Amino acid sequence: MTDGPAQQPTITDDLHRYLQQARDGVLASLDGLSEYDVRRPMTPTATNLIGLVKHLAGVELGYLGDCVGRPSPVRLPWVEDESIWDSADMWAAADESRDDLVALYRRAWQHSDESVETLGPDAPAHVPWWPQGRRDTTLGSLLVRVVAETAQHAGHADIVRELIDGRPGADHDDIGDAEWWDRHLERVRRAAEYHRPSG
Repeated sequence: MTDGPAQQPTITDDLHRYLQQARDGVLASLDGLSEYDVRRPMTPTATNLIGLVKHLAGVELGYLGDCVGRPSPVRLPWVEDESIWDSADMWAAADESRDDLVALYRRAWQHSDESVETLGPDAPAHVPWWPQGRRDTTLGSLLVRVVAETAQHAGHADIVRELIDGRPGADHDDIGDAEWWDRHLERVRRAAEYHRPSG
């Protein structure tokens, strides 16, 4: 007796797989760094690694929790006092530990995954901070949004990490060795120099 054909993954399965890859990438960007390095602003807009983690925890608890009728199991002070609108979710205060924020992010994953598994992509959702007329949507649409936002911030985290200590993204070694990357950097630099304004 043979088993039937393997079940093909659904679009929801694919979205969840890409979301988990991006989540893992965000947390991997913290590996081996000091408390200072995960907190320090690395761009003129203050982008920092632990702030990305904090922000994404709130994104998941909001969109894939509160907005689908499964309120967050954790109340976020920056949401409660509305300092989120002053970017309080994008950096860690001195008394907020990396361990606590990473644990919060992992708890958000768990809650989001439970929402997706128990409700399904067609479940109704309501986003109260969106403009009137767009607030009613579905869990599936919000899952797409969370995948996109997490992937975007995972890319930010790769770049910020490279600015801190030169460690590149996860696929760096798959593309080429150190000599290949040196040649690549030089050819990109030469192409840019061709267009450098004179004077």
